[in-house]
Amino acid sequence: MCGIAGLIGSRLSAPELTIIAERMQFALRLRGPDDAGVFLDSNQGVMLAHTRLAILDLSLAGRQPMRSMDGRYTIVFNGEVYNFRALRRELQEQGVRFVSQTDTEVILALFQQHGPACVHELEGMFAFCIWDEQEHTAFLVRDAFGIKPLYYRDSDATLLFASEVKALLAAEQFSPRLSAEALFSYWLMGTVQEPLTMLDEVTVLPAGHYLTWKAGKTHIRRYWEPQLIGEGIEPEAACSITRAALEESILRHLVSDVPVGVFLSGGIDSTALVALARAAGKTNLHTYSITFPDSANDEGLLARRSAAHFGTTHHEWPLGAVEGQTLFRQFLGAMDQPSIDGLNTFTVSKFARDQGMKVVLSGLGGDELFGGYDSFRVIPRLIYAGQWAGLVPLLSQSLGWAISALSTSSRLDRLGCYLMGRPGEMTAYWCMRGIFNPSEAAALTRHFLGAAPVVEEAMYHMQIPQQPQMEDSVSYMELTCYLRNQLLRDADVMSMASGLELRTPFVDRKLYEVLRYIPAATRLRPGKQLLLEAVPEIPPWIAHQPKRGFLFPFEQWLGTEWRETFTALDQRSPVPLQTWYRKWAVFTLPHWLERSGFSVPA
Repeated sequence: MCGIAGLIGSRLSAPELTIIAERMQFALRLRGPDDAGVFLDSNQGVMLAHTRLAILDLSLAGRQPMRSMDGRYTIVFNGEVYNFRALRRELQEQGVRFVSQTDTEVILALFQQHGPACVHELEGMFAFCIWDEQEHTAFLVRDAFGIKPLYYRDSDATLLFASEVKALLAAEQFSPRLSAEALFSYWLMGTVQEPLTMLDEVTVLPAGHYLTWKAGKTHIRRYWEPQLIGEGIEPEAACSITRAALEESILRHLVSDVPVGVFLSGGIDSTALVALARAAGKTNLHTYSITFPDSANDEGLLARRSAAHFGTTHHEWPLGAVEGQTLFRQFLGAMDQPSIDGLNTFTVSKFARDQGMKVVLSGLGGDELFGGYDSFRVIPRLIYAGQWAGLVPLLSQSLGWAISALSTSSRLDRLGCYLMGRPGEMTAYWCMRGIFNPSEAAALTRHFLGAAPVVEEAMYHMQIPQQPQMEDSVSYMELTCYLRNQLLRDADVMSMASGLELRTPFVDRKLYEVLRYIPAATRLRPGKQLLLEAVPEIPPWIAHQPKRGFLFPFEQWLGTEWRETFTALDQRSPVPLQTWYRKWAVFTLPHWLERSGFSVPA
């Protein structure tokens, strides 16, 4: 796990490229505290930079940028390829020689043999760039689910890329402009939806895509996308097949030359990971929790009880509002793009790293795969209601207007907007997951940009592939919108801010390619029944408790110790801020703007 950056096709001298490399490395220093390196080819205008968090082959043989033995290819790589040892053995049988024990060198050898098709062989999370000195081409790729980020700017025949937006800004190679469309997306959903970023000039390489650059021109191609099949596995076989796939995934994610810990809350997903790790023979397992004394959100007792049950070495950090406020300021400094999430990951990552851990497992993705959210029940009802309302459009619009006009909650207001608009899958998803309605998002965008955006119907433009069942459509949207654009993005940035590698065994391509054949009626049963059946080791005090996410007690803190911090928001905001997440969204954006060099309206 590392930070990568580069500039391809520039006309700058070697000293100028070196300065840019140093700036970008400094911006990425927390992602790679163990080592750093730079590759320069000033004749071709190429610079590749790397900051390293050493997890596999801790020796200098793992240093990056890494060159192939013939000197033709150079790679910078962020992530982990869990099946690299099996791939290495296959390559050795074909006569390939290796000088390190790294997955990086295996990627290089695979690319030499297969070119872009090598990505189909890689199991893990990754973003990397390979420069071909002979063909003067660059190859950039991002893993199937988008666990690892990769941002780029393609302009004037040059390609600038990095693991974080802040590193692109640090290069000082362009004058950034805010994106009205991205800002509007942020207000709608609480995070910017890919391929947008907050900057007009910067794009996210979409998950499951690769980019090739040659002679100043880029081409992007998709190599994988999540597609649910919904048939092929009978219900009576689903449990054993799911168990086998989970066991394989946990074994992949335990591959490391340093200890691997687990973030343990009081929920099903993280407890399942501990159970699976113990079943795989993992001993001396360390688990980490954040607790909230005197808060209804505290899951400390449940986590402690589970840790004792599985015999882990458990660490917990009792966190109060005053200490949380200090951490909040550090969290704002670590934020790469504004989001209404991430403080929980930032805090527990800092705690685990302070305890000496470098790699942890997280339960992210379990809800999306096994139907753990209320959205799996609510969104189909919204879609059906929208279909019926569409039969009498005037009645639907009148009802929607009345609901919005009389609403005292943001959720009811979104329902009214949904009925007044064009009900469909994506608008139903926004109604469930959204933050502000379109007119509010437009007003906020105008407030921060000084101009009204021409993007008020952006939510209607996204189409999703046809799925076997409506619940499968919800799973697809949760995976590609909420998980990819918010949870995974924030988890990456906020764990790497402490130099911690976060791994997600539920977000695994091979696991997904097994589970996608299980019908929704079996896979997405309420209460994540399939997961509970596949991992019967989960104790009853976890299995039988009501669903609740891992949340900080924001509402309680906003009304007490944090009141002064947020008290002026309602007066400054052009729209009502009834909920903590609305306050959060409006509070965090000015901090990001100021830190990124933009002016902030009074």
